Amino acid sequence: MIEIKVFNRWSVEGISVHDKGLKKYISLKPKMVPKTGAKYAGSRFHKSKIFVVERLINRLMVSGHKSKKHLISSGRNTGKAHSVYDMVENAFLKIEKTLNKNPIEVFVQAIENAAPREEIITIEYGGARYPKAVEVAPQRRIDMALKYMVQGIYQKSFNKKKSAVDNIADEIMHAYNLSTNSVAVAKKLELERQADSSR
Repeated sequence: MIEIKVFNRWSVEGISVHDKGLKKYISLKPKMVPKTGAKYAGSRFHKSKIFVVERLINRLMVSGHKSKKHLISSGRNTGKAHSVYDMVENAFLKIEKTLNKNPIEVFVQAIENAAPREEIITIEYGGARYPKAVEVAPQRRIDMALKYMVQGIYQKSFNKKKSAVDNIADEIMHAYNLSTNSVAVAKKLELERQADSSR
């Protein structure tokens, strides 16, 4: 049986998700070309069955709004799938060269490290608003980790000398090392600190 490798380079053999809560929601079914072309876009909750690298590529094409910086989040999202595909592949090559590890394994661990466990919601009671700490659903944890990673990448790439490939690689490696240089890890720690103080 022929082994399918991601980007025809890296194997997912032996890679596992250590966080039991996320195990069912991070798909490691390998794809040589991680691009299903929105085949399952209408199926509810199907994104958890999509290969995790493809979810990163999809998220990079639609980064989402951060604050009022629509110029960064909208104007640059032109949906050039092949460009983003090449960027992610080159970023993974850089991760492999820097850490001497399988970049898929590094990326999966980075998502686990950056996925927040708690967040706050606002509840209104008697005309007053109060923050309330809530646990984050597993699928939402992955969505939030990818969202903050990608927003950090855009923030560091837009009108800067550093290339997007370097920023993708750096964000993933910082998250893998649980460094606060990662926007996703910094945001996770901030959310959990706010949730802790609103108990």
